[in-house]
Amino acid sequence: MQIMLLAFASLFGCLLTACHAKVYSRCELARVLQEFGLEGYRGYSLADWVCLAYFASGFNTAAVDHEADGSTNNGLFQINSRKWCKNLNPQVPNLCQMYCSDLLDPNLKDTVICAMKIAQQPMGLGSW
Repeated sequence: MQIMLLAFASLFGCLLTACHAKVYSRCELARVLQEFGLEGYRGYSLADWVCLAYFASGFNTAAVDHEADGSTNNGLFQINSRKWCKNLNPQVPNLCQMYCSDLLDPNLKDTVICAMKIAQQPMGLGSW
């Protein structure tokens, strides 16, 4: 009985995590990013943004990659916690003024806001 309960609890935990993740299709993501105003933002085409999302995360909003220095790359655009978002380390600059977990939200609002701030930097999308 305990094994069955443990198996159910593990499965339930996986389902809860999956509810908060979204893997966009290319066309669906293009439509959403266009609605957020990324077409032509800072001279970058919608194709540039979609390409970035594809190669960074495979269109997965819940993607998290752990770096050797302890930082993480978060969400659709794999935005790094070293300077853009707040993770467990209180000494990081947090230039996007948000928690890294906010970048994992499938509605993409915080992700797009942060990506726009990064694109405003001198390197633009070259920051990735």
